[in-house]
Amino acid sequence: MTDRPTIALVATGGTIAMKHDPVTGAPVPALTGADLAAAVPRLADLARIAVVEFANVPSAYMGPDLWPGLSRTVADLLARPDIAGAIVLHGTDTLDQTAYFLDLTLASDKPVVMVGAQRNASEADADGARNLLNAVRQILAQGAREDLRGLGVTVTLNHNINAARAVRKSHTNNVETFNSGEAGFLGQVDEDRVVFARKPLRRQTLPLPERLARVALVAMAAGDDGRQLRHAVADGAEGVVVAAYGFGNVNEALYDAVVEAIAAGVTIVVASQVPHGRALPVYGFKGGGSTLRAAGAVFADDLSPDKARVLALLALPITRDRQALQAYYDR
Repeated sequence: MTDRPTIALVATGGTIAMKHDPVTGAPVPALTGADLAAAVPRLADLARIAVVEFANVPSAYMGPDLWPGLSRTVADLLARPDIAGAIVLHGTDTLDQTAYFLDLTLASDKPVVMVGAQRNASEADADGARNLLNAVRQILAQGAREDLRGLGVTVTLNHNINAARAVRKSHTNNVETFNSGEAGFLGQVDEDRVVFARKPLRRQTLPLPERLARVALVAMAAGDDGRQLRHAVADGAEGVVVAAYGFGNVNEALYDAVVEAIAAGVTIVVASQVPHGRALPVYGFKGGGSTLRAAGAVFADDLSPDKARVLALLALPITRDRQALQAYYDR
């Protein structure tokens, strides 16, 4: 079968690569990407699998220290003419953030599918093998259709295909955990074929800087006194994402801290803790969204606080101008 396409499989760890450890009595990293590929014999009937062992860490360990290297690794693989697409094996805790970082930094129009599992490989009903097989099938389906190029990075678990920008983890242990909220799925990997319903319209690509910006995330809490935000500023944050309430509202004390931070040259991005809807400058009370905008804050639109931080990591090295930054969040 010399006509099989080659698909890169980049392993980073996560539950999909874990097994039950009799010593600790809990799942721990145990399997390589090669192990996982070998456990799904049908893969070899569909494609040649080129395994790259990037890391083997729980996804709680994944973040800005590893994201640039992962992006460069995937970009180098996609640049090879023999590679039809790439699968990234990843833990589910930060999978949506990594997917968005890669979606923002990868310029190739070849498919990249993020895959994880909610159940470790020791469990009888482990979901990793099916998700991996579906990712290969999705890449082959996209490669067969010119109109499905350039969809960006997708997160495909439990048969559902999600765009990187919209996807969120919604359940701690259910295999039906990743969804795209009001945006909806891009499609499904069914038993007979891969069905696409739409394309993601809100995509952009930013250059990968030599150094990511230092961005903190501070969550508004009832009775917040602003000390966490002031500490982040004192600790050298170049930007702070404030996870606010509702449309993007904070109390008076946190508002005062926001004003101080902006006066000190720190970029403030306001996101909402609410899982659906957009952060908008609506309310006019002190700490309401319109007063935060007047003070110079940027609003994160419908991005989660985590993803608002991901975008800030890449956008702040380009510009500190508030209007230019707002344009990145509005795209």
